[in-house]
Amino acid sequence: MAHQQPTRPVVVEIAGITPPARFARLSDALAALWDSARLLPLDGDRELVTCWLTDPHAEERTLELLTLQGARSLTLQLPDGPHVLSIRWSEPEVTAKTADHGPG
Repeated sequence: MAHQQPTRPVVVEIAGITPPARFARLSDALAALWDSARLLPLDGDRELVTCWLTDPHAEERTLELLTLQGARSLTLQLPDGPHVLSIRWSEPEVTAKTADHGPG
C-alpha cells in the first residue's frame, strides 16, 4: 500500500472545455477530470488519458510531479484542435481573516 502523503488543494481544467475547478483532494480532482475527459472524442489519446487519470499509481505520480514542477499537463488532440488538460497547485484562498490587514 502506498504511503499517503499530505497534499494541498489543486486546480484542474481542460482548456476550452471545462472551467478551472478547485479540489481539496487530489483523488477527487483526478476523478473529476476523468469524468469530463472520458466523454471526449479522444481517439489516439484515450489510452494515455485513461492511464494518466485512472491508473492505480496516477495519484502518486501526479503528486510527485506537482511537488517537483508545480503542475502537470497533457495536450489532447480533439477534432476542433488541441486542448490542454492541466492540474496545478491552488493558490491559497483569501478569506476575511487573511485579507484583514487592519489594526489587530
